[in-house]
Amino acid sequence: MKKSIFITLFSVGLTGAFAQEVQDLEVQYNPNSLNPIPVYEQHYKVRVWRNIDLREKQNKGFFAKNGEISKLIVDAVKSGELTDIYNSDSLTTKLSKEDFLGRLVQEQAQTFPAWNPTTDFYTDDIVSFNGKNYRAVQDSKGITPSEDATDYWAATNQGSGLEYAVGDMSSIHMMEDMIFDRRRSRLYYDIQAFEIIVPGAKTTTGIDNSLGWFKYKDLEKLFRNNIPKAVWFNRQNTAQNKNFADAFLLRLFQGSIYKVQNPDDETIDDTYRGNGRPYREGVWAREWTEMMLMEKEHNLWEF
Repeated sequence: MKKSIFITLFSVGLTGAFAQEVQDLEVQYNPNSLNPIPVYEQHYKVRVWRNIDLREKQNKGFFAKNGEISKLIVDAVKSGELTDIYNSDSLTTKLSKEDFLGRLVQEQAQTFPAWNPTTDFYTDDIVSFNGKNYRAVQDSKGITPSEDATDYWAATNQGSGLEYAVGDMSSIHMMEDMIFDRRRSRLYYDIQAFEIIVPGAKTTTGIDNSLGWFKYKDLEKLFRNNIPKAVWFNRQNTAQNKNFADAFLLRLFQGSIYKVQNPDDETIDDTYRGNGRPYREGVWAREWTEMMLMEKEHNLWEF
């Protein structure tokens, strides 16, 4: 009887230990990491945000003509291949496909009333449409439609409007973790997410327009599944063109740090502006932060 009780208690203990181990594994690994490093193996970790200007020479491989990374991502959302879009870098609140497409609109389409032959009339102005010239028409309210009609103007809805051109989506914000693995004595760059940005110079408001955040884990899969399209262009040797995923793995980009994880969740520029410093000092601080992190990496090799 005592032996039976002992075996039962021992088996219950094993079950509890196994459940605890499974629970610990779920806590110890970052679900957004492509190759997660357990927390107990992390000797040092810092989260940084970088701005990748795709128009820069070093980043042009990701922004080659008809092979833009932003175009690939937007097309994947439209086709339904990429479904998870997030509102912020917390990667918790999702955006709907409709909201994402709404953010793509640069200028809303106009709505014109139906043609009224008694009040609306042709003008002597000439307008071009689809490579042809037409006499312009004007209604009683002074609205001049942009397309020709020989008999009547049909009422049009607002539609999707004019979308941003691919060349306008020329900036990427990258969020990544710098982790020093104590077991392998090596620093890893663990990319977490991307944000597609339309710079303020291309928007009507003059403010950067965020199209949405995407988990890099999802984007890496997209890149691998679209090998003919997801090509990093090597201007020096096209025989060595690479997949976008490999190019990011090899760090073939240049991205300036604009934020390091901090209690106030401030960007580097915000911190300097809050202290009344001139803008140029914020620019210097971004470079200084980069140098500090490089020095930290160098010193970690002694660990």
